[in-house]
Amino acid sequence: MEKLIRNPWLFRLFLIRKLPLAWIAGLRVQHYAADSCTISLRYGYWTQNPFRSVYFAAMAMAAEMSTGLPALLLLRQRQKPASMLVTGLTATYGKKAVGKISFSFRNIEAMGKAIDHAMESGEGVVFVAESIGTNQQGEEVARFQISWSFRRKG
Repeated sequence: MEKLIRNPWLFRLFLIRKLPLAWIAGLRVQHYAADSCTISLRYGYWTQNPFRSVYFAAMAMAAEMSTGLPALLLLRQRQKPASMLVTGLTATYGKKAVGKISFSFRNIEAMGKAIDHAMESGEGVVFVAESIGTNQQGEEVARFQISWSFRRKG
């Protein structure tokens, strides 16, 4: 799976097959490492709102992917059947989002610990992942808190 993330063409094929709306919106993996994940999108025809900025739902999709992609990889590393589900989302918006916007999640280690607890206990565990969206000048345009529920299957 990491090979897929690091190859832009393979990742686009993955999006076409599994998340076509993310492909249409042009989401890209800007950075992926053991401690953080950054997903970017650009203001354009498919991501615009009537106010000439990035539509909030497109930003939510990028923020969710910046937290969901690491969760998916962490679960695959555990090699045990498990489920993951978004159970909540809150957002605050600061500046108008135009140009390239990057959403970064920087707490993969803590997410891994929450997943480990869910795998060991068999109970559902909720982890709130924060993704911060910045513009090309490094200014914060949005902040999302995505609640993920992890549970071992079986």
